[in-house]
Amino acid sequence: MQLDDDIALAQRLAEAAGAAIRPWFRADAGTERKDDATPVTKADRAAEEAIRRILAAEAPRDTIIGEEFGTKPGSSGRSWVIDPIDGTAGFLAGRPLFGTLIALVVEGWPVLGLIDQPILGERWVGARGRPTTLNGQPARTRTCRELAEATLATTGPHYFDDHDGAHFMGLAAKTDHRRMVMGGDCYNYAMLASGHLDLVCEANLKLHDWAALVPVVEGAGGLMCDWNGDPLHAGSDGRVLALGDPARLDDVIEALACAH
Repeated sequence: MQLDDDIALAQRLAEAAGAAIRPWFRADAGTERKDDATPVTKADRAAEEAIRRILAAEAPRDTIIGEEFGTKPGSSGRSWVIDPIDGTAGFLAGRPLFGTLIALVVEGWPVLGLIDQPILGERWVGARGRPTTLNGQPARTRTCRELAEATLATTGPHYFDDHDGAHFMGLAAKTDHRRMVMGGDCYNYAMLASGHLDLVCEANLKLHDWAALVPVVEGAGGLMCDWNGDPLHAGSDGRVLALGDPARLDDVIEALACAH
């Protein structure tokens, strides 16, 4: 099946990226600042270059959308969406909470996603219509009986503008805010898929930040959507929710509507 071939290719891409990243972890990775002031390292670029080499050879008609080197147009209607190191700040701090994100997007919708943590040796794979796995074993989200018991995570408050931040705090106030998790980037979504977190809420994400997460979370029994509860697609506005228990969606949307 085509999907089996695509999963195998995504696994090879992750292996190549991990091999490029590991030598730079807790080493001098040559940090620079991009135009948007976010950091980029030799590891980011080396990993994306490794992925692009394989795709050029094995999927030459597919589009490639990467964080570091932009878009290579294709003719197949399929796009590989790549974030070689999601969580570069964590990588630079020596924290193994970053991940390589690899997604296959067809007509704007993610159909395959992979989160790879190359230092801890953890890999989540999700694909439409299939259960998510962590290192080949099933990964499942957990039940959340009420929003007041939910553990909420986000990468950091500085990613919200004042308007979105006020709505985020409205949601946080309805959750178990004493257990709120700050930091973690894509690793938060992996932890949600494995049943260790209940909610992730973020804003200003780009396609490469979230495309790989959708199949992973949803294949584990969770839900990903925008702040209105609508499914995520290539035209979404970057406001992203992940819920381990889809039964809490109405509660979350209602809480987000209340600004603090």
